[in-house]
Amino acid sequence: MTETIAGKSLDLGCNNRPRNPYNYSELYGIDLAPQVIIEGVNYTQANLALNPIPFADNYFDCVSAFDFIEHIPRQVLSLDSDKTRLPFIELMNEIWRVLKPGGIFYALTPAYPSAAAFQDPTHVNIITKETHTYFCGESPLGSMYGFVGNFEKMRVEFVVPKTGLTAEKNLTKTLYNLEKKIINPSRLSHLLWEFKAQK
Repeated sequence: MTETIAGKSLDLGCNNRPRNPYNYSELYGIDLAPQVIIEGVNYTQANLALNPIPFADNYFDCVSAFDFIEHIPRQVLSLDSDKTRLPFIELMNEIWRVLKPGGIFYALTPAYPSAAAFQDPTHVNIITKETHTYFCGESPLGSMYGFVGNFEKMRVEFVVPKTGLTAEKNLTKTLYNLEKKIINPSRLSHLLWEFKAQK
């Protein structure tokens, strides 16, 4: 996918390598502390486990998260009260909020049952092949925990990580993932989410 498309893409937890899976013309990145600033990328510093995404409603055509959502806690105690916060639900609300109607959330994350989901001690949010049901469909299960958005599931599938770095679909990627699924299923360590914001 080499053709640039007019629009804005935000990469969460980008560090010094923000990704742009649909090749939009404007690239934004958010991280705790970007180490290297790349020309042409609009960087913002934020802790998304604690704070909202610092952009206006309906601002982005795409929000991406590569090896990021597994680092967002599911539950924490609030420091200023005796209440419990649900940072992962809050983040999914924020992603939905900043996406334009029809905007795409594109995520690639290590997922159960792969060892990659557990081996890093900072992975505190284990994603499974059914986690998306809390955020997608007519009555997302996450609404019981405060999820206010709604996504249409476009794609949820296990992939070899390198085949999910762009949203481009092609026969080579499909055959590569199929071969790994048959010959070495442990290579399909990451779950790819591609959701459309329904508003």
